[in-house]
Amino acid sequence: MLKVSLVVLLSLTVTVVIAQAQELTFELPDNEKQCFHEIIDKGIKSTIEFQVITGGNYDVDMELTGPNGRILYKDTKKQYDSFTWTADQKGEYKFCFSNEFSTFTHKIVYFDLQVGDDDDALGPDFGEHATAMTQMESSAVTIHEALKVVTDYQTHHRLRESKGRAFAEDLNERDMFWSIGETVVILVIGIGQVLVLRSFFTDKRNISVHT
Repeated sequence: MLKVSLVVLLSLTVTVVIAQAQELTFELPDNEKQCFHEIIDKGIKSTIEFQVITGGNYDVDMELTGPNGRILYKDTKKQYDSFTWTADQKGEYKFCFSNEFSTFTHKIVYFDLQVGDDDDALGPDFGEHATAMTQMESSAVTIHEALKVVTDYQTHHRLRESKGRAFAEDLNERDMFWSIGETVVILVIGIGQVLVLRSFFTDKRNISVHT
């Protein structure tokens, strides 16, 4: 019985991998556009989520087109967003991120593409078999759901930490330049005051010698 349960657990673990999930963080230079492609079968539900981590006003243009060239999603200067759709035909779906509106600021962009539902990943008969699952199968599904939640939280906190660190480093750099500027201004004013005072005493000395 234990051997059969282990086989069922291994089969569930293998089928979980069927649901495709792709995460990528990439650099988007200024005045450039980058596109990614994914082949999706008809009737498959997919979700794409993106967020700008660093750069400028943390915004980017995003466009999603289907195999027939029809635009499924398009928005401009978004900091973050998510979009869910069901493929009406099998083919290559293209989603592009554009930073063409920026003249000198490059961006760091993160996106997560999930193709298929978890129920599909657990097998085509999972919905019918759910009422008669064994304790081992129920535990495997529960662990899978818990791990998915943990992964989502970790990704969320990593993005927040990365964005906060980039903001802190940028603020520290601005403070450093501001401090250097204040120091230079103070030195220039101090030297100018010394020179002005010396010129006063020098003029008086010259007047006394002539008299």
